[in-house]
Amino acid sequence: MELLLEVFKNKLISVAEEMGSVLQRTAFSPNIKERRDLSCAVFTKKGDLIAQAAHIPVHLGSMGSAVREALGRVRMEEGDMVILNNPYMGGTHLPDITLVAPVTFRGEVRFFVASRAHHADVGGSSSGSMPLSREIFQEGIVIPPIKLVEGGEVREDVLDLILSNVRTPEERIGDLKAQIMANSVGVKRLREIMEEMGPEEVERLGFELMNYSERLMKGAIRRIPDGTYNFEDFMEDDGFGREDIAIRVTLRIEGDRAVVDLSRSDPQTEGTVNTVRSVTLASVYYVFRCLLPEDAPTNDGCFRPVEVITRKGTVVDAEFPSPVAGGNVETSQRIVDVVLGALAQAVPDLIPAASQGTMNNLTIGGKTPETGQVFTYYETIGGGMGAWKGGDGESAVHSHMTNTMNTPVEALEHAYPLLVREYSVRRGSGGGGRWRGGDGIVREIEVLCPAEVTVISERRRRRPYGLFGGKPGREGRNVIIRQGKEEVMPGKFTARLSPGDRIRIETPGGGGYA
Repeated sequence: MELLLEVFKNKLISVAEEMGSVLQRTAFSPNIKERRDLSCAVFTKKGDLIAQAAHIPVHLGSMGSAVREALGRVRMEEGDMVILNNPYMGGTHLPDITLVAPVTFRGEVRFFVASRAHHADVGGSSSGSMPLSREIFQEGIVIPPIKLVEGGEVREDVLDLILSNVRTPEERIGDLKAQIMANSVGVKRLREIMEEMGPEEVERLGFELMNYSERLMKGAIRRIPDGTYNFEDFMEDDGFGREDIAIRVTLRIEGDRAVVDLSRSDPQTEGTVNTVRSVTLASVYYVFRCLLPEDAPTNDGCFRPVEVITRKGTVVDAEFPSPVAGGNVETSQRIVDVVLGALAQAVPDLIPAASQGTMNNLTIGGKTPETGQVFTYYETIGGGMGAWKGGDGESAVHSHMTNTMNTPVEALEHAYPLLVREYSVRRGSGGGGRWRGGDGIVREIEVLCPAEVTVISERRRRRPYGLFGGKPGREGRNVIIRQGKEEVMPGKFTARLSPGDRIRIETPGGGGYA
């Protein structure tokens, strides 16, 4: 049976991987085409995740919530696709747009496929739709579950509504049609599998695959000593003056079950570092998935033995219409840090020190001088990984809840009126210890036209922790350089730049392990 499940697992994974490949190759924006800020997955007819490609953890752990919202609110038939980005309906933050398609066989819905991609602009108060905001309406257009494709035809009225609310409509239509194509490929491949094996057998094996993953996760949790483990860490600020926002976890291991209680975390904030529950679930699930072998199937069965407790109105379970753009990318990283910190008390040989703990979100927007065309550039910048018992942390990589590539210098300079002045490893930024934390990155960009820049980052005051005597990683640093003069900026800011000005991001290193 395990051999059959292994073959079946790889069949379904290949569907998600091909979807991702199609989406990447056909997208317009460098953020999707070059950075691969996208995710694709396969779901049961009830919206349970049964297979995914190795894409973005914060996308994949939360996408099932979006699929269930879509099928609960919109009747989907053959040839339909539902679009949504509302974080309070299973989304993450507004730039992440999800497209859900039913997979029918002889007129009956048997499965769903879904793609999620980060669009470089969805409107809002600042270029790139990652503003310092006080409510979600400042972050861009909010899309509830609605049909974008009906009976195989794109609904031009819905598309026009979306494109009328963004700064870069040509790029958006290209990326949305890439998602449509990716979903179409997923539908086609799943139908081929059902024609080969029969729909009932495919459904049966899907449930068996989830049960198998559940057994693997229960086995991993049983290897953790029973007990209660507490840990806390802090978000540095919300962009509007509130500082040291606590993320607190109480982890209880009870046989083959884990209870992750985050309900004592601080109340939600005025600013953008709030998360919705779906992002919190994705962050916790990611940590526990890391306890399994790399080739273990990732699906909803993995998560059944893990109970996550949150409290409405807190920074880890915010209430509408709180802003959440930064919570998806920054607070998700801190949730990972605190859950890993609690697990380190129980299984120290398995858990690394803190990684950089931020995605160093950078958006730049303006108009290309030659054509007057509006552009929006978005990137997350890697940093140092935490060291572990037996090895140094990796340097200059994306960590934990992000799994993207970088934007190559050549692609960035070709697409935008920007010039990369430096792109290097930030030597010596990793924490010391018997095993050293990985080093961060230096990314310095000169703007060639008037531009608006926004940075949402963390670990600019509170350094990534080391473990068991290992030293913390070095904190990050944001600098604007005007006419040769440096101005050190806070972790979260928006600023106007003139031609020749530069933005320099120095990312944190990972913690050491003694």
